[in-house]
Amino acid sequence: MSPAVQVLSYQASWPAAFEAEASRVTQALGDAGGALHHIGSTSVPGLAAKPIIDMLLEVPDLAALDRRSDALLALGWEAKGEFGLPGRRYFRKTDARGQRTHHLHAFEAGSAEARRHLAFRDYLIAHPDVRAAYGTLKRALAAAHPEDMAAYMDGKDPFIKDHEARALRWASQR
Repeated sequence: MSPAVQVLSYQASWPAAFEAEASRVTQALGDAGGALHHIGSTSVPGLAAKPIIDMLLEVPDLAALDRRSDALLALGWEAKGEFGLPGRRYFRKTDARGQRTHHLHAFEAGSAEARRHLAFRDYLIAHPDVRAAYGTLKRALAAAHPEDMAAYMDGKDPFIKDHEARALRWASQR
């Protein structure tokens, strides 16, 4: 069975949750780390989101990160490798109750995937109408598919693809 879909109103605590974990990750990785960004819906003020903090790590070298992944495991992260996306290292973290709390997506610095995630975040922040439409869509999908994460994700996909393309064009003109 797919996990339950929970979409919450924006929580003012999400940036602090990012900062706290980012500090631990940065310290654990040392020079294998790099720029660490808060991405995903929890990084966009006012946007409804699943209560999972998404993080994007831009590293100089994925092989160096691979050699230091034990440091993340020691912090409770689970390493999932590329997890379906070539050029990515994906980690996830759960709390003592088994609830997912964080996702960490690592890419080489300046990669197209990193640019895509950051452009989409910044676009949502800069475009309140798009942000509101996205929040409305997410709430409707969560209500329609409360026990089907795959259907929830599939329902968001056309919106995300359309607005990611717009976000990349917008970001290139800034």
